[in-house]
Amino acid sequence: MPDLGFHFASPWWLLGLLVILPVAAWLRRSTVYGGIARMNRYADPHLLPHLTGSRELHSTERWRRFSRWALLWTALIIAMAGPRWDFTRVQLFTPGADLVILLDISRSMEVSDVRPSRLARARQEIEDLINQNQGVRIGLIAFASVAHVVTPITEDNQAVRNLLPALSTDLVRLQGSRLGQALDRARSLLAGQPEKTQHSILLISDGDFADLEIEQQIEALAKEGIQFHVLGIGSSGGGPVPGQKGRFLTDGRRQTVESRLDEAGLIKLANAGGGTYQTADFRDEDTSKILKKVMSRGKAQASEEEQVRVWNERFYWLLLPVMLVMLPGFRNYLPLEKREMGR
Repeated sequence: MPDLGFHFASPWWLLGLLVILPVAAWLRRSTVYGGIARMNRYADPHLLPHLTGSRELHSTERWRRFSRWALLWTALIIAMAGPRWDFTRVQLFTPGADLVILLDISRSMEVSDVRPSRLARARQEIEDLINQNQGVRIGLIAFASVAHVVTPITEDNQAVRNLLPALSTDLVRLQGSRLGQALDRARSLLAGQPEKTQHSILLISDGDFADLEIEQQIEALAKEGIQFHVLGIGSSGGGPVPGQKGRFLTDGRRQTVESRLDEAGLIKLANAGGGTYQTADFRDEDTSKILKKVMSRGKAQASEEEQVRVWNERFYWLLLPVMLVMLPGFRNYLPLEKREMGR
C-alpha cells in the first residue's frame, strides 16, 4: 500500500453493509404478503388508518424510504470504518532520566506531626512530582520490613497516580523500616533501563532505619552512576506512633513510642549518594528541586529510527451530511387527521 493510499482504520465495520440485503428481502416479502395480514380480516383497508393511527404505504413510497435509509446506513458504516488518507510523521523522543521512588510505609509514617499524616503527605508529594514531571520515567517501590514493586519504571504517570490511594501501612504485616532490600529492588529496575539515561533513586521517609551499612550500599550505587535523593517527611518535634484500635504503640516499659524526623541521618544518606535532600512542605519547591537534579545530566533525546504516523481521519466528512439529512426527522409530527386535512 502506498504511503498516501486510502484505507480504513477498522475495515471490519464494512460487514455491516450486508444488513441491507436481509432488510430488502423482508421489505419485498412484506409488500407481497401485506394484503393478507390478520388486521385486514376485521376492517376494510380504507378504515384501518382511522383505527390504528397509521396507513399502509404504497410500494413506491416504501422503496423510496428504504433507499434513503440504505444510503444513510451506508454512510454511517463507512464513517465507523474510519476512512483515512495522508499522514504526518511525528518524531519520538526517549526520556533522558529514570527515577525509582522508594516510599516508606512503616507504622511511623502514620504519625500526624504533619497534616493529615506523614504517609498522606508523602502521597501528595508524589502527586506533585508527577504533575511537574516532564521527560522522566518513574517507578515506585513501597517498603517497610519487606520491599514491594508497586509499578515498574514507566512513562505512564497516570498508572502511578491511580495506585497512590491504595498505599497504606496496612499492606505490610511485619512492621519495621528496612531500606536495604528496597535499594536492591531499585537497582534491579534501573539495570533494565538504557545506559544513556540518568538513573536516580528518591527516598521518601522519616528515617530511622534498622539496616546496617546502608550508607556503604548507597555509596556503591553512586559509583555505578545512580544518584540518591531524599525527601524527608515529618518534623523534629515528632509525635506518637499510632497502633491498633486507635491506640498508640508502646515499648517494653509501656511507654508511648515517639517518632521524629531523622533529618541528620537522611542528609548523610543523600550526601553519600551524590544527591540532594529536601524536607517536604506544602509548596512545590521541594519536588521541583529534586526533579531538576534528576534531569540535570539527562535530557530527552530524539529517536532517529523511531517515528510514528499520525493519520488524518476523514470520518466526519460522512457524519456531517448524515446529521443534516436526519435533522428534519426530529421535528414534531402532526396527528394523522391533521395531516390528511392538510393535503
